[in-house]
Amino acid sequence: MSSTVNSSDQLTTLFALGREVASVLDLDELLQKIPQLIARITDFQAFAVYLLDEKKRELSVAYSVGYPEDVARTLRLAVGHGLVGAAVAEGRPILVNDVGADPRYVEAVPGSKAELVVPLRRKGRVIGALNLLSGTPDQFTEADETMLRQFGAHVAIAIENARLFEHEREYTGTLETLAEIGREFGAILNLDELLTRIANLARRVIDYRTFGILLVNEETRELEMKVAVRYGDKVTLPRVKLGHGLVGYAALHGEPVLVPDVAADPRYIKVVDDARSELVIPLMLKDRCLGVFDLESPELDAFTKHHVQILTLLGSQAAVAIENARLVDTIRTNEERLEKEIRFAQRVQAALLPVDLPKRMKYVDVAARFAPARELGGDLYDFLAPEPNGLVVAVGDVSGKGVPAALYSAFAGELLRSRTFRRRYAPEKFSPASVLASMNTILHERQLEEYYCTVCYSLFDLKHRIVTLANSGLPYPVRCAGGEVRQIELPGVPLGSFAGSSYDEVQFDLSPGDVFVFCSDGVFEANDGLGREFGAERLLGVVGASYREPARTLVDAIFAAVQEFRGAAAPNDDMTAVAIRITGG
Repeated sequence: MSSTVNSSDQLTTLFALGREVASVLDLDELLQKIPQLIARITDFQAFAVYLLDEKKRELSVAYSVGYPEDVARTLRLAVGHGLVGAAVAEGRPILVNDVGADPRYVEAVPGSKAELVVPLRRKGRVIGALNLLSGTPDQFTEADETMLRQFGAHVAIAIENARLFEHEREYTGTLETLAEIGREFGAILNLDELLTRIANLARRVIDYRTFGILLVNEETRELEMKVAVRYGDKVTLPRVKLGHGLVGYAALHGEPVLVPDVAADPRYIKVVDDARSELVIPLMLKDRCLGVFDLESPELDAFTKHHVQILTLLGSQAAVAIENARLVDTIRTNEERLEKEIRFAQRVQAALLPVDLPKRMKYVDVAARFAPARELGGDLYDFLAPEPNGLVVAVGDVSGKGVPAALYSAFAGELLRSRTFRRRYAPEKFSPASVLASMNTILHERQLEEYYCTVCYSLFDLKHRIVTLANSGLPYPVRCAGGEVRQIELPGVPLGSFAGSSYDEVQFDLSPGDVFVFCSDGVFEANDGLGREFGAERLLGVVGASYREPARTLVDAIFAAVQEFRGAAAPNDDMTAVAIRITGG
């Protein structure tokens, strides 16, 4: 074919072929197209594109026609070896029309008689070679060599462009993969699960042989192995001091360590027997190193600067996810500790509330029930016997909810129970009004201005059949006497709000069947979710329907009515109800 092509036709053909190869940016498609285009220049029986691995300095078949499959797959030629290797080493075409007479010839396709090799040069650098084989001696001519050399220049440019395009496409795909991995990292808040997942996902951006994640222990100043994978199996590795070995150096200095040959680096600590090269990437969070990725390979110079860039991006995402998982773990630990402490506080608060009446108390039936809106509440109640045949019933409500209100409530309750308090602040006349005034003085002196306390203090004199009440802002108590149910209007200033506050008292005679009910704000202000409150009228209705029942039944009826009214709405305040029923005497 070549003998019939004149110079003008050659130029036209080369121009057309060059334009066609330049239009293809997919490397695989380009390699397949090359022999089709060469067939328009000269005849051949077998063809191969060899590409050069510059690190290994060897050539392998990237695409072939007419080559045995196993040869195309496995053939490797060192630079300088064979006609192909010689052409690449010398950087010039080699034409041999009798391969049997050339000692450099390496048989790849049985029956070949003639061979034409043209190196692919790009900017003074050889990137591979085009190789044509024929079973016919003297098949190729100098004109073929000239045409193929000129065509090879176009092919070299096209291959480089296709590689660049493929690299950019891979890089874009890698960035998309990293973004996807980053989103997945953010969804994992368990540290152990996260680290295992990182090791698995890292394989999507780099095909590792051995991969480890070591985290810095700030207390011991050591790197501790958290995940180590080799051939998909977990292995164990020792701890490493910061600054020791390649991993310790990377962590201490916060910079990647890329070692082509670990045998030549005195920092290397041998752990894996067949390791030849290593890459360590610090996991940086701002200027703080949380740990490292450690990759090892049985091949020399297995890792590249591209791997450093990709794994550094992955490492920054992993560092944020690791820190978040650690924070969540700390929060979870603190929550568990706090929950344990709150459960204990609940038991303490329940232990501070009375279970039974004082001993030998006759002619009275008392019941109480308390339900905090949160884990702990600010309501309190107590039953005291300061003197024979005397019963004190105190019900209180601290402003706010939760732990602060519970502590304030415990302090106020202790004041009520303290004999020292009664001797010091009410030594002459132990009356409800004087008790409240004295409590107000103490609480105000403590300067706890953010909180205050409302208490209704009732002294039942069961010998003389009289009850005396004083109130410091608790909702008006309910009295049922002779079948008539009414609230006792008894206002008062909350305790701890102002110095020198005084309190009024009211007194009632007691008769068998009389009932007194004390409730905190949580009962009156219970909300049904529609803005309506339970209110005094509903409470009076419940008391009126149940005042003949035992005190426990009455208290439970109040709570049941509030719950039915509230429905699915959450409680908005602590609830306390205390009922006292005079039974005889």
